[in-house]
Amino acid sequence: MTEETPAELEAPRRPPIVGRVLIGVLIFQLGLAVLLFWGDLGTGLRLPGFGPRAPELTEPIRPGDQTRRFRPERAPNPGQPMPETALPDRLVLTPVSGGRAALLEGAIEAGDAERIVKQLSELSPAPQEIYLNSPGGSVRDALELGRYLRREGFNTALRDGDICYSACPYLLAAGEARAVPDSASVGVHQHYFGESTILPAFVAVEDIQRGQGEVMRYLDEMGIDPLVMQHALVTPPDEIYVLLPDELRRYGFIPSED
Repeated sequence: MTEETPAELEAPRRPPIVGRVLIGVLIFQLGLAVLLFWGDLGTGLRLPGFGPRAPELTEPIRPGDQTRRFRPERAPNPGQPMPETALPDRLVLTPVSGGRAALLEGAIEAGDAERIVKQLSELSPAPQEIYLNSPGGSVRDALELGRYLRREGFNTALRDGDICYSACPYLLAAGEARAVPDSASVGVHQHYFGESTILPAFVAVEDIQRGQGEVMRYLDEMGIDPLVMQHALVTPPDEIYVLLPDELRRYGFIPSED
């Protein structure tokens, strides 16, 4: 048995080469995670080389220029001024048109599906049509509420000047019949599917894939072409892709003009 020299005893032991590589990879991933997390928390923050920020939603859209910055608490129709007051921070159900219709207005929060289903079931007379004016929110609640609307045979529509962004189009898709006037707007973008909407999407890849699969299956059930998701998947959560009337017809949200 050989004895170690004093120099060898004082020298720090180096980890095996595989260990050093794994440590380097881990440090790189943590650094990237911090950058992406910070970018998700920032309002429209972009890492270098990831392209310029989209124009404000108050700027008009035109074919091929349909992506705009998105703040759910202040979400006008494209080309319209920023609203002075925000939409409700949770869905609010209001009977309108003498009870023949009901308005669902505001953000879609966790638990709203169960609450709104209960409220709708208690309305007398039961409305035939649901008007939507929402910047979106919880995808899971939108799908759950949407399936209820379809089972009960509701029609869905937007009124002049209404918006339907993010998860709201899944409620629109649920209508037996659907109507969107030219002065209203429908928009899509990427969603969070994890349990926490604070964490950026890259943290929960499995949840994202499962969630996207569920959304595409849901759209197919509702008679909507799942190819509409091609626009959502390339539009960051702090931006919105506004669908043109021709696209709403192409993907099946509203009837064709034939």
